[in-house]
Amino acid sequence: MMDHVLLIFTVLLLFLIILVLIRALIGPTVMDRLVAVNVIGTKTTVVLVFVGFLFHQVDMFVDIALAYGLLNFIVSIAAAKYFCHYQDLEPK
Repeated sequence: MMDHVLLIFTVLLLFLIILVLIRALIGPTVMDRLVAVNVIGTKTTVVLVFVGFLFHQVDMFVDIALAYGLLNFIVSIAAAKYFCHYQDLEPK
């Protein structure tokens, strides 16, 4: 029974990732796209943990999710700093 609930939540999260992907593709500004990509990374981390529960190998998938979440955080911060610095250099 619990596996069915996790599967439903995983499919729901994948659907939400697709919606956020649309925002990332058509976002009006670079920051909107950056936030959308960060949200996709966060939802993917949760999906990885759910998949770990479904395959009954939570310890392995939690390690992967933590590494992916840390990488997502570092890349988001670096990209935000880059784009904020790049916006300051553009002529107005």
